[in-house]
Amino acid sequence: MDYLIPAARKELEKADVVVGYRTYLDLIGELIEGKETISSAMMQEVDRVGQAIDMAEQGKHVALVSGGDPGIYAMAGLVYEVAGLRDSKVEIRVVAGIAALNSCAERLGAPLMHDFATISLSDLLTPWDLIEKRIRAAAEADFVLVIYNPRSKKRDWQLARALEIIGGVRASTTPVGMVRGATREHELVTVTTLKSVNPADADMQTTVIVGNSATFIRDGKMITPRGYGDKYKLT
Repeated sequence: MDYLIPAARKELEKADVVVGYRTYLDLIGELIEGKETISSAMMQEVDRVGQAIDMAEQGKHVALVSGGDPGIYAMAGLVYEVAGLRDSKVEIRVVAGIAALNSCAERLGAPLMHDFATISLSDLLTPWDLIEKRIRAAAEADFVLVIYNPRSKKRDWQLARALEIIGGVRASTTPVGMVRGATREHELVTVTTLKSVNPADADMQTTVIVGNSATFIRDGKMITPRGYGDKYKLT
């Protein structure tokens, strides 16, 4: 729990009820011991939000837990949407967290030193043709690419297709970093290249970062230069 920010820790301490995906609640078990908890499985986000709002409308201080940052591919937007549809008057506060792109970049070196784009490969809510369009546009614009939700048991081909699209405009030697379970006990960090990356090594706990045309590997770390070398003639 070293990566749980103090503001989030304080909200958990104040909460009467803690709601979340059961895996996330297990990770913070020692902080919420003795509190009322409501847990559910993956894919039950709408139910969790509804339960959290119900409890808050009863006057309870509710903490709805997300992984990473709640405003990045997580629960914050859904809370506002559902509260708006229900015309709920509960006070909503989003507490920032450390997103996967931050913790994974830390593990990989310094891959996000220049412009980057984040893309989720989950086509459960977004049509795949739109995802492909965004991948192609970001690759052609030479963004460093941060890929969320790369592969699951049911979605086992999307990452390979995404890398194929990127490989159509980038060199096969382009660095690729994969971090599975960042900051957790089973963390696994891999630094490789487009020509050598194995999509089967990724799962839903993995974030994939593909470098831009200037990204390089040094001592097993990915570095994307900001441009200081050209401006200041670094030696």
